Amino acid sequence: MIGARVVQKVSSTRGFARVAPHVIPALDRAVHRITRGRVLLSAQMLPGVVLTSTGARSGLPRRTPLACMPEDDGRTWILVGSTFGRDSHPAWTANLLAHPDAEVSWKGEDVPVTATLLTGEERAAVWRTALAFWPPYATYQARIEREIRLFRITRR
Repeated sequence: MIGARVVQKVSSTRGFARVAPHVIPALDRAVHRITRGRVLLSAQMLPGVVLTSTGARSGLPRRTPLACMPEDDGRTWILVGSTFGRDSHPAWTANLLAHPDAEVSWKGEDVPVTATLLTGEERAAVWRTALAFWPPYATYQARIEREIRLFRITRR
């Protein structure tokens, strides 16, 4: 698909990485709220959820629209903490490390989930799948020193 290749190429640029984390989540939150959880703009290209996690330091609920990789069982999703290849881990990953019980809005349904940080061989296998799913993840990883965090979220 030509459109997907263009979006992948654009999303791999440093300029996109500087702007996107500020613009895309704000648009997604607004559209998600207006459509009562039925639509995410970014999900027109990749599947998406709105993660509601508990703030690691504040203890307050934090809502974050995220691309996700649904797994075949229909009970689990993979979340990739890439922040478009920015230097620091996204805040939502620290929230899940501190408070793994969370909720996702998936296709208009609020689903209680538990998050698990993937490590070792399990992470390596999922990372290969993530690269096939969205090739720009390789570009994001190549330009930063941190290892991009991968989480499996499982329906409770």
